[in-house]
Amino acid sequence: MTPVGSLLTPLATLDPDQTQSEDRTPAVFIHGLWMHSTSWDPWVELFEERGYAAFAPGWPGEPDTLPAANAFPGSMAGTGVREALEHYEEFISSLPQPPVLVGHSFGGLLAQQLLARGAAAGAVAIAPTQFRGVLRLPPAQLRSTLPVLRNPLNIRRITRQTPQHFRRTFANEVTERESNDLHATCVMPAPGRPLFQAAAANLVRRTPVRVDTSVNRGPLLLLAAGRDRVVPASVVRAAARRYRSSASTTEYAEIDGTGHSLVIDHNWRIVADTVLGFLTRHGLSPEG
Repeated sequence: MTPVGSLLTPLATLDPDQTQSEDRTPAVFIHGLWMHSTSWDPWVELFEERGYAAFAPGWPGEPDTLPAANAFPGSMAGTGVREALEHYEEFISSLPQPPVLVGHSFGGLLAQQLLARGAAAGAVAIAPTQFRGVLRLPPAQLRSTLPVLRNPLNIRRITRQTPQHFRRTFANEVTERESNDLHATCVMPAPGRPLFQAAAANLVRRTPVRVDTSVNRGPLLLLAAGRDRVVPASVVRAAARRYRSSASTTEYAEIDGTGHSLVIDHNWRIVADTVLGFLTRHGLSPEG
């Protein structure tokens, strides 16, 4: 492990068959809870400029636009980790070649699972939700999830992030004004079920929140936000330690002074350049 200090087409209109004639390296971006797929727009544009064929498909049942997702989120109710994983596996199977994956939060968990299953050439998991076997649970992380977990009925409901809670948890390292702007342009309701699944991962033997850390796979970067309250850096470090026995390339990096919103706030380009550098070093760029 190596420590270190747009325009988007919605999934409903994507036709992966159209990419069959393309020879470009696919890059698939996977968001986490409360983010809409269009939050990846700047990343998609940047990766397209760098020669990738970039896609940011939403979760199963996710409406194509942020206004529609805020107005009609019910189609995602009850969606869990297993359903999301199968959804992304199906999308990836239609691509002309195994993609590189970039996932954030629960998307980072899914990226690791997909990589372990051999669905991708490599992956970057940014502030990834912990999986079974990672026991670290800092108080700040527990506080960030309590509004959902304290009501068991939320397991089958859609849950919402208020601007105030988003500011305290996701966007704690940006100004209130930037936080409010991000909430208005990126945040949507999300299913509560994945949070319950993650919370019980170490108690449920057959949990879907698990990653095979010993399997032979492509390169993986675990990237932590130094001031994250949703998935603290200590949790990502604990996840990285689970890969110590793996013979496959695993790197850990941490970006100081950033919170959980690092992929969408003013730090996003620093994060993206870190990701691009990792992919280039391991021959996963279009030029590689």
